Amino acid sequence: MLKKKKRLNLPNLITCIAFFGILIFMAVMTIVLPKQDFLEMENKYAEKLPKFSAKAVFNRTYMNKTENYISDHFAGRIGWIKARTVLETSLGKRERNGIYILDDRLVEKIPEPDYSSVDKAIAAINKFAEGNDIPVFTMIVPTSAEIYADELPENAPSADQKEFINYVYRNLSRSVNTIDVYPVMFSNRDDYIYYRTDHHWTTKGAYLAYAAAGKKMGYDPVPLELFDVEHAGIDFIGTFYSKTLYDGVEKDIMDIYHLNGEYQVTEVAVTSDFGKDPEIYESMYFREYLDKKDKYAAFLGTNVPIVEIKSENSGGKLLIIKDSYAHCYAPFLTQHYSDITLVDMRYINMSLNKVIDVSGYDQILILYNASSFMTDTDIRKLGYGQ
Repeated sequence: MLKKKKRLNLPNLITCIAFFGILIFMAVMTIVLPKQDFLEMENKYAEKLPKFSAKAVFNRTYMNKTENYISDHFAGRIGWIKARTVLETSLGKRERNGIYILDDRLVEKIPEPDYSSVDKAIAAINKFAEGNDIPVFTMIVPTSAEIYADELPENAPSADQKEFINYVYRNLSRSVNTIDVYPVMFSNRDDYIYYRTDHHWTTKGAYLAYAAAGKKMGYDPVPLELFDVEHAGIDFIGTFYSKTLYDGVEKDIMDIYHLNGEYQVTEVAVTSDFGKDPEIYESMYFREYLDKKDKYAAFLGTNVPIVEIKSENSGGKLLIIKDSYAHCYAPFLTQHYSDITLVDMRYINMSLNKVIDVSGYDQILILYNASSFMTDTDIRKLGYGQ
């Protein structure tokens, strides 16, 4: 009996050729396309091609870095990641790279804090306050993950920020004045007080905290209706978007609040490197960033060791120990202080008194969001030299 010849399945053959052709094409494009040092859409530096060595192969760092290098420079990377995110969310997955995907916003997954580490930060603040005969205020701001906790996926783990803030405030000494902005943030949760795609509060959110702090810090806040609101940055996509590349949430608008006819800023001095003279600017708003992805840097620029803002009023001097939440908050305070100095402890590796004369200030404000305060070990430096 003659055996039947197998017929060539032309459609399957074409599919296989096309599939492998695409793989080969993508591999070639990955090799020949120019490599980027910084992946702006994902807000991170790209992995560099690792150097080969027997030691690196043996401990697997060479393979791991090579895999990361290929992943970071793969042709069409953004499109592939977005397609994967769409597929996963359609299958019900609501978390990616530590970010929860809600119906109308992205929020950060916040693990339980290490209270032994937090206690060291609290002890440093207490030591700092007791070592300086100046009124010290502390404001810890809840993030959007806390204010919209009821919208998180079912059984999604996230630290209780309200309880955490209360814990910190209970353990601060009497030398520290606490400013609780949780009530005003929660009661205004239906307003646009946090960005949908970023970890910062909006300018409106910062205004609410500024107004709430006035009674304790001794100033009368400027009424909201006196400000002109400029929609300075449109189509803003922030840090949470960078971690998910999820397009199902509306992009953000970044506002700048202007107060015409009142005290004006005369100088903004930015110290990027110690040992060098600060760079001098005439405005608190670095508008060149409005054309970039990191639009939030339009508020006082990127993170640097020290920024000093001088205004034409005759108010006192305020020192702010801060994270980046203070960048859109500080402009409101220029209506009440003649000199505001913002210090980022991540870039201070010595006693603060060796960097600036703390005794020359009338008040000190320690301002962090709850998420960064939970994990920031640089706050402990406040205890140096006290």
